[in-house]
Amino acid sequence: MNITVIFFLGLIIALVGVIPPGLLNMTAAKISLKEGYGRGIVFSIGVCVIVFLQTYIASMFARYLNNHRDVVEILQRVAFVIFVLITIYFLLIAKSEPKPDIEPHTKSKHSRFFQGMFLSAINVFPIPYQAYMTITVASFGWMSFEKISVIAYVTGATMGTFVMLYMYIFFFHRIKSKKFTSQKNMNYLIGTITGIIAGVTLINILMEL
Repeated sequence: MNITVIFFLGLIIALVGVIPPGLLNMTAAKISLKEGYGRGIVFSIGVCVIVFLQTYIASMFARYLNNHRDVVEILQRVAFVIFVLITIYFLLIAKSEPKPDIEPHTKSKHSRFFQGMFLSAINVFPIPYQAYMTITVASFGWMSFEKISVIAYVTGATMGTFVMLYMYIFFFHRIKSKKFTSQKNMNYLIGTITGIIAGVTLINILMEL
């Protein structure tokens, strides 16, 4: 498939993964609010350096799994059950709990860059998420595991992460409103996203029967 399409697939998938307010995007927003947009962007660049590496590792893992279809079929079924349970939890069970306020402390631009790298490195969620999504995209025939396709996808995912962090940085005042960031609405948002992923997983499983 055209590498431009693969690039935008990676970008969109990464955007979806970073939409819910979390440690990385909220820290980027707070840094920009307290120290200026420039340092928020430096922090985001540090995050994206690690995201590039994580997504590449995930793609290599996905390529290995793609050559062992029996393992992929088992993982797809396990992933479907997990996403359904997560969806049920966030839509029906999760209660509102106050989130701790994370205050940035370091001031140096270099510190912000390395802080972004560090926080991104301890956030390992992108690896299983991207591995699963890469396998799913490949199973639909939308990308292959050739080097150029993988690089296009990884670059798109990195850019998608940066775009979402950028949006948090520049629209933080709007995002900060109680209506948008209440824990109840956050639970609905996360539950909806995982529900969509569960639906895609189910379609993929049924197509392979």
